[in-house]
Amino acid sequence: MALENCVRVATVGTGARPQQCLLHPFSKREKLVFPTFGGFKKSLSKSTLSNASSLYSAAAGKNRKSRFICKAREAVNEVRVVTDSSWNSLVIESETPVLVDFWAPWCGPCRMIAPIIDELAKEYAGKIVCYKLNTDDCPNIATQYGIRSIPTVLFFKNGEKKESIIGAVPKSTLSATVEKYADI
Repeated sequence: MALENCVRVATVGTGARPQQCLLHPFSKREKLVFPTFGGFKKSLSKSTLSNASSLYSAAAGKNRKSRFICKAREAVNEVRVVTDSSWNSLVIESETPVLVDFWAPWCGPCRMIAPIIDELAKEYAGKIVCYKLNTDDCPNIATQYGIRSIPTVLFFKNGEKKESIIGAVPKSTLSATVEKYADI
């Protein structure tokens, strides 16, 4: 785990009202409430902890606790948004196979299939890249590929559209198609 992808959060006791963030003294944002962290599986070296604690010791005080919150896995595996301006660079010029979910916020079946697309992005991380395109915001791309109903999932490999799946389908259908085009 890379500590560069983690955030150190300092909290004050267990008060009911949110406290201001200590990491940026000019911030007016309130803190978020995070679940208690049980610890790392591997222990950190004393030098790493002493360097990190020295940075925050002045602001931390006696009653404050600190926690590391790692978001590295979610950052790598999340389904990112593609738009008209980023379409060519992210989808057409991609060296890895690409799954694109055409959706809209008002579409019920689109919201049903979204968690499945998220799961596929995590399961096949590094083998495929998953994007979502809001058809209300980017109608030109949807028109270019003949999208008439949503949700529609398109699979691209080497910049070419390989397959299209229309409707809220089970995960097994999408997984079978991903395995067909992913370099597994």
